[in-house]
Amino acid sequence: MRKRAVAEAGEEAGGEDRQFVAAIARGFDILHAFRAEDPMLGNQELAERTGLPRATVSRLTHTLTRLGYLTYLPRFAKYQLGMGAVPLGQLALANMGIRRIAAPLMRALSEETNASTSLGRRDGLMMLYVEHVSPRTAVALQLEVGSRLPLALTAMGRAWYARSDPAARAAVDREIALRQPAEWPAIRAGLLDAVAMGESLGFTASLGDWNPTVHAAGAAIALPGGEIVALNCGAPAFMLGREQVLGEIGPRLAAVARRIEAMAQGTGPAPNSGASQRP
Repeated sequence: MRKRAVAEAGEEAGGEDRQFVAAIARGFDILHAFRAEDPMLGNQELAERTGLPRATVSRLTHTLTRLGYLTYLPRFAKYQLGMGAVPLGQLALANMGIRRIAAPLMRALSEETNASTSLGRRDGLMMLYVEHVSPRTAVALQLEVGSRLPLALTAMGRAWYARSDPAARAAVDREIALRQPAEWPAIRAGLLDAVAMGESLGFTASLGDWNPTVHAAGAAIALPGGEIVALNCGAPAFMLGREQVLGEIGPRLAAVARRIEAMAQGTGPAPNSGASQRP
């Protein structure tokens, strides 16, 4: 859920941000509530996910529908994302040069390991897939570009966390502790383990923490502008055991992440037609 997202986003270390337009932020909270697995939502569901009053949600969905960012489905009395949102997403993806750099290496790693490989960036307390490659197999993780996974429980999110600076980690800590107070001690332990693992091994792991049927490794990439993005490589747990994640997939993913980072920084060679580099 994105409760208090508007208030928290508008606060800075020195106090309230007077330049922050809460009405716009509430509109984006509505759009962010939609997920690939939940493409249709009603006003009540949107109110529950955003923490906004039902009357406010009704006005926002009406406005967003008029603007083309939502489409109303009378048969279900629910909304889905409209075509107005498509150009924005396509433009954002087109502007991410890291996707063009990473895609060939991700594809090679995916085929070599028979596991899905994804590239994501932080979106609040979630990680948003901006590139995804599945192996040519009937058994693969059913995720795609636009999928959003919890930052704190996934290999990709933990890799982002482990590579981020202390201030960014602290902001994430505060928000998770506020939203999930009962679960926070266990989540915190997992994040601390991820930091230690990232520092010592260059990758992180999620062995059933997000989904008991999924095992994955994660590795972060620092872009020239300072943004941290992250890769993951995972598969159903019955195909990818703990030992394989830690002994093979993790080190290979870390090597791919280092190569992508060097290329993004202009210090590494472009990918050739061959496979990804082994550690």
